[in-house]
Amino acid sequence: MSLPHAILTALLERPSSGLELTRRFDKSIGYFWSATHQQIYRELGKLEAEGQIRTLPAEQPARGQKKSYEVLPAGRAELARWTAASQDPKPPRDVMLLRLRAAAVVGTAGIESDLRRHLELHRRQLAEYREIEERDFPPGRDGPQERLQHLVLQAGIDLETFWTRWLERAVEEFAERPDTAGP
Repeated sequence: MSLPHAILTALLERPSSGLELTRRFDKSIGYFWSATHQQIYRELGKLEAEGQIRTLPAEQPARGQKKSYEVLPAGRAELARWTAASQDPKPPRDVMLLRLRAAAVVGTAGIESDLRRHLELHRRQLAEYREIEERDFPPGRDGPQERLQHLVLQAGIDLETFWTRWLERAVEEFAERPDTAGP
């Protein structure tokens, strides 16, 4: 149920066309709530049918023109209801952790190189988050909305820092093992 709420959030921040919305997702919300372009467009149709968003009137009618959307009062009310509702945390599901557990019983062939690959990916993501932080949250930019947005980014930074450190330890563990191929 969270994708419609992610879309409502993005549209409340700035009315957008479907294409603009998918691009914004790729650069912000998509870091912690991913969705394909098809999912976003499908959800826009549902939200419009439910009366939570509407297509903005076009300035000049043109064939094939992008439709831009804005949130209606019903959409804002739904987002406020969802934001205020209690929700329990979900247990983590990470395929690398499961694969490493399986490697303990069937052998570790191939997993060390993938651990190194994951480490590099997490290092890159951490660097990207830090660049965003430097660019978008300079000292003195601390209004209430910016502070909450920065808090979300800091969660991403903390998670990538965790994964980077954990993967460094995992790679070190493989370097210390006398036999990395057997169980």
